[in-house]
Amino acid sequence: MGRNLQNAERLRPIDLARGHGLSTQAVRNYEEAGILPPADRTPHGYRTYTPLHARALRTFLALVPGHGHAVATSIMRAVNRGAVDEALRTVDESHARLLDDRRTLQTVERALGDLASTAAPGPGTAVSGTGGRFIGPLAEELGIRPATLRKWERAGLVSPRRDPVTGYRVYEEADVRDARLAHQLRRGGYLLEQIAPIVAQVRSAGGPEPLEAALHDWHGRLSARGRAMLTGAAELEAYLRARG
Repeated sequence: MGRNLQNAERLRPIDLARGHGLSTQAVRNYEEAGILPPADRTPHGYRTYTPLHARALRTFLALVPGHGHAVATSIMRAVNRGAVDEALRTVDESHARLLDDRRTLQTVERALGDLASTAAPGPGTAVSGTGGRFIGPLAEELGIRPATLRKWERAGLVSPRRDPVTGYRVYEEADVRDARLAHQLRRGGYLLEQIAPIVAQVRSAGGPEPLEAALHDWHGRLSARGRAMLTGAAELEAYLRARG
């Protein structure tokens, strides 16, 4: 049997604060938010904490890097009111979001890879003298209807210019690239509102190639998040054991 931390030595707010690089007000705020168990009070009304509170604080700070402040708060609140199953379900949901993010990254990389392999324009699709394409040939090349391209335009995925003489839509090289990327992501099951920020990132980077560094960074951030979740899980398990 481990020692009962709830009834062990008494700690002042300043003791918890100094041990974790926080202010005493932050410690009080965490208690009021339910991140820490309720503190006892001295006859004069001063808060007193125990090593169990210190472990709770350490657990919360370990959960934040992997799960974020809001989710870590929800986990600690559930544990502190005895709803352990709810806390574990929240952890599971957070892991599921990480898996979704990994799948999103994989889909984006696959879409960009497909984009690079199909970058060459099809025969007979260029608009004479402009290098652009009309909506019909581009839709045929992608295997979609022109109405779909118009829908993507309304969603901000493509921004064709208008021919000053005919008024027809003309898709320049960047528009064709964006349409191909949108097409690949739609085939992957992504909604237009999910595709829009990805297309915007490609545009701001100047094309798919400069995104390689961003994708590498994305991989790194997901890996760091996954490892942080492991650290948080170890601290949470220790806190659950300490609570008995």
